[in-house]
Amino acid sequence: MQAEHGSRVKVHYTGRLDDGTVFDSSEGREPLAFTIGLGQMIPGFEQGVIGMDVGDSREIHVPAEQAYGDYRPEGVLEVARAEISLDLELEVGMRLQATQEDGRRVDMQIIAIDNDTVTLDANHPLAGKDLTFDIQVVEVS
Repeated sequence: MQAEHGSRVKVHYTGRLDDGTVFDSSEGREPLAFTIGLGQMIPGFEQGVIGMDVGDSREIHVPAEQAYGDYRPEGVLEVARAEISLDLELEVGMRLQATQEDGRRVDMQIIAIDNDTVTLDANHPLAGKDLTFDIQVVEVS
């Protein structure tokens, strides 16, 4: 059975950056399961699986705009240190979550700290990066 829009698939994968750095892999874990077309995966990954049969392997290149989008400078904001819970021991690289006025949650990473302010980056860590995936389809239903 060939993977198509609406198919439930299970795949093993390894994701790499252009410099060869592996950023994620299903190696040693259960295969990744998702339904094509429900938006559970980045668009380029879903498109790369379409047309594959069980047992097929493929390398796909996903440009940033089909992955996590372009890096948006407006996604970086500086907030007063007092606006962040004083119970936290803040460190550069720490990930925080904020709730927007509409109730949506936003993940952010601390990229700088000084005595008065904390600089947060709401961009996905892979925003602006082209990605390469080695994919092997294990199940299609």
